[in-house]
Amino acid sequence: MAEPEFSSAAASGGGRLRNAFGGVLCAFTLLLIGVLAFSIRLFSVIKYESVIHEFDPYFNFRVTQFLSKNGIYEFWNWFDDRTWYPLGRVIGGTVYPGLTLTAGTIWWLVNSLNIPLSVETVCVFTAPIFSANASWATYLLTKEAKGTGAGLMAAAILAMVPSYISRSVAGSYDNEAVAIFALIFTFYLYVKTLNTGSLFYATLNALSYFYMVCSWGGYTFIINLIPMHVLLCIVTGRYSSRLYIAYAPLVILGTLLAALVPVVGFNAVMTSEHFASFLVFIILHVVALVYYIKGLLTPRLFKVAMTLVISVGLAVCFAVVAVLVALVASSPTKGWSGRSLSLLDPTYASKYIPIIASVSEHQPPTWPSYFMDINVLAFLIPAGIISCFLPLSDASSFMVLYLVTAVYFSGVMVRLMLVLAPAACILSGIALSEVFGVLTRSIKFQLSKLFDDSSASASASGDGSVESSTNTTKSENRNEKSETAPKEKPSKKNRKKEKEVAESVPVKPKREKRLLVLPFELSVMGILLLIVLGGFYVVHCVWAAAEAYSAPSIVLTSRSRDGLHVFDDFREAYAWLSHNTDVDDKVASWWDYGYQTTAMANRTVIVDNNTWNNTHIATVGTAMSSPEKAAWEIFNSLDVKYVLVVFGGLVGYPSDDINKFLWMVRIGGGVFPHIKEPDYLRDGQYRVDAQATPTMLNCLMYKLCYYRFVETDGKGFDRVRGYEIGKKHFKLTHFEEVFTTHHWMVRIYKLKPQKNRVRGKLKKLKTSAKTSSTLAAGRKKNPWQ
Repeated sequence: MAEPEFSSAAASGGGRLRNAFGGVLCAFTLLLIGVLAFSIRLFSVIKYESVIHEFDPYFNFRVTQFLSKNGIYEFWNWFDDRTWYPLGRVIGGTVYPGLTLTAGTIWWLVNSLNIPLSVETVCVFTAPIFSANASWATYLLTKEAKGTGAGLMAAAILAMVPSYISRSVAGSYDNEAVAIFALIFTFYLYVKTLNTGSLFYATLNALSYFYMVCSWGGYTFIINLIPMHVLLCIVTGRYSSRLYIAYAPLVILGTLLAALVPVVGFNAVMTSEHFASFLVFIILHVVALVYYIKGLLTPRLFKVAMTLVISVGLAVCFAVVAVLVALVASSPTKGWSGRSLSLLDPTYASKYIPIIASVSEHQPPTWPSYFMDINVLAFLIPAGIISCFLPLSDASSFMVLYLVTAVYFSGVMVRLMLVLAPAACILSGIALSEVFGVLTRSIKFQLSKLFDDSSASASASGDGSVESSTNTTKSENRNEKSETAPKEKPSKKNRKKEKEVAESVPVKPKREKRLLVLPFELSVMGILLLIVLGGFYVVHCVWAAAEAYSAPSIVLTSRSRDGLHVFDDFREAYAWLSHNTDVDDKVASWWDYGYQTTAMANRTVIVDNNTWNNTHIATVGTAMSSPEKAAWEIFNSLDVKYVLVVFGGLVGYPSDDINKFLWMVRIGGGVFPHIKEPDYLRDGQYRVDAQATPTMLNCLMYKLCYYRFVETDGKGFDRVRGYEIGKKHFKLTHFEEVFTTHHWMVRIYKLKPQKNRVRGKLKKLKTSAKTSSTLAAGRKKNPWQ
């Protein structure tokens, strides 16, 4: 009697030890994945320096500096008079504060611990830190759907996926740095609540959604995807109390918390992006009422009650829909923002809002960009979808729905490849985990079968000692059965149940083994192929992190036979503005460079990357598209003193203002009709050579970029466009060149004072009656017409 108890205790002890070892190994693996996610994003710091990247991060850095210096209350009330002159901008009410508050909190904590880190250092490393957090959140989400193995695999894949690296390298201090973590963690808490029915996790889910709202405008993806999944569960007959607990608190608490964010405010209940969640909320309550009534009434009374409930429910739904339609119809954009309409109708921005279509990251991606950003995951995703249906659960159906919607949105806007990356990693991790599970189980089964055959042959040829030992064990087993049998005395019903269980239990494992066991050689070959495939993926990810996505746009490099060349023209130009202009001087440029000019040169700009005022941007575009005199009048009316243009014709930099010029024409022409795009095209082609139109050759943008350009090589050959420019020798009458960087990438001009504009002999003023009456009336011509 003591021996079985001892063996069961030993087995349970071994199981505990195995679980403990598995938990420690899992924790250590997650730690390594976090280190990998952080370290692979440090190439930009190692190869270049610790510097902020791109354009938007400079505004976020400037706001974080203000927050750390002046405090949270001054931040909420900050009116920035150095942007959008003469309008200004209320910073606290127009930014998503999640990133700024997160980095500011980290800076405060490390300095409280007497670790002297600057605000810039914290901002540079915020994105790598949260990429590790996103990997751990991916593990938790995938674990809820398909187990620990799939979670570890998905976390390791996300730590290296190039699509996420492109937005989270060290120095990429943008909203997506923390928003992707918030997105994945919100989905995890939703699925966790869906699996457990815990109100505690439902509350945490609403708080996580609130953090997502604070961090990024992409929170609307969450508040539309989750209602879609809830509706899918209702339609497919998977309604449960857990579904109600997972969704209802999110809508109520999440909407109330979202309305507290100043940039969102009443948009949380007034815009069309949020109406789907409210409609599904009503449907969910109708379904819950039906299920509640069904549990109280008899089937006959239930039919009568169903008729009443459906009638009242349809009436309420029609009333709500009528109110929503009235609200939507009163808006010229039907209650949708311009970016949302661009997602629903990919041609909308190009037709009606050229300012949105002009942004490169708002363009649809190409097929090579998918292979560049998710690589081999594109081939693993279908296998992951199949795995989610074997078996289908609420969590796995959510994964599939997440993937389908993310694929659509990434196909509309290349920026949303970032939203696709977590879904692709999760589905690929599930697929790899399932495949590895089948292959390793097959090898284990084949090896055990081989060892059993060898042990059977050895026992058949062995001596009688083994035979005696087996006989003794058999007799002990018989004695144990005889001892335990009279004590249990099972009834007839229990005997039938045990017989049914005994007959039904062994059938499933046999079927599973027959279906999932592969030959030994095929299993080994499959594992080797998967390892090679993973190796190619790792090599591609490291290359993308080191070469493709680590270079900061503020510092450019190129390789030639002479070695590595560094182009630091942007910082050179901003440093000149900072040291050689007055603090109150206004600088005009295209909106792409507004954030950098304000943050690095500390000068007032006319427009910047916020793009909230289309008319103001169109005014600058009109000035760049106009002849020199008309452009001077426009800039002078805006109190502009310096004009900055970016030119890449000398060094071959393609993202210069000449290549962006047609968007300036389109945006300007959308507000001021006298600017017409065909006037700048020759037979439908955009040219700056001898075949260019006179309107193009005489506009301000052409003159500011190509002024004195012929002096560089004597021909005026543009390396970006690939031909010689049309108008080579000309002089400026209303602007004067004050600074050109070393590689001619940034050129700065100063507006000439009015008294110095006219050169040569002064013409006698005509004293006609018409002229005198015009001067007496004091009418001033509108410079924008």
